[in-house]
Amino acid sequence: MSKKIYKTLLVSCLLLAVLGVQAQRKNGWRDTETDVVSKDSITRGEYTLIFVNKSEGFSTALKERMIETFFKVYPEQAKIYNPNTAKKVTFIINPKYDGVAATAGTYVHYNPAWFDKHPGDIDVVTHEVMHIIQSYRGGEGWITEGIADYVRATMGVDNEGAGWSLPAFKPEHSYRNAYRVTARFFIWLEKNTKSGIIVKLDSAMRSKTYTDEFWKAETGKTVDELWDDYAKNPVI
Repeated sequence: MSKKIYKTLLVSCLLLAVLGVQAQRKNGWRDTETDVVSKDSITRGEYTLIFVNKSEGFSTALKERMIETFFKVYPEQAKIYNPNTAKKVTFIINPKYDGVAATAGTYVHYNPAWFDKHPGDIDVVTHEVMHIIQSYRGGEGWITEGIADYVRATMGVDNEGAGWSLPAFKPEHSYRNAYRVTARFFIWLEKNTKSGIIVKLDSAMRSKTYTDEFWKAETGKTVDELWDDYAKNPVI
């Protein structure tokens, strides 16, 4: 597959994901009353999680694990990346949502069918709640998803148990691939260029001050030059 075709497919997938979330929002993304099996409100410290289950037979053990994961990772993410993040978050177990999980605003929808097949993939929670921390108003999709997977890689509670890991570098990779490929590059940047650069990148995205000049200002090199350096020695 050519790089041009791959990039086109990636952009199309990201666009479909965004459109899917927008469509769900119009049809009740924030609906916590219809078809509800159970609804719980849990507060610990300054954070509250509303857990809405719309799926009969959803595992109680998994529900408890999702709750525990939220209260472990979300406050930690907030402390590092965005202390002003939302204090109230809603999880909805939604059998009508056919993706894996998606976040819009402070609402996260999870597909129970995914957890039926992958019950150990608890750090889907870690990835999704980072999107709440991010609260970006647009911007580069590869950065958004790259940071979310970077946070999953560095702050996840059980990636090993899920069989989730960052991929080995391949010559055909690009920093614009997003998700795990970009996350690996971000880890390399953090270790080899400037400690704290991902926190600064996240802040620039949230404040809408990010431009391509960010990389040169922080490291003295463009993102393409940094990727070239990474490709020559991608060890992390």
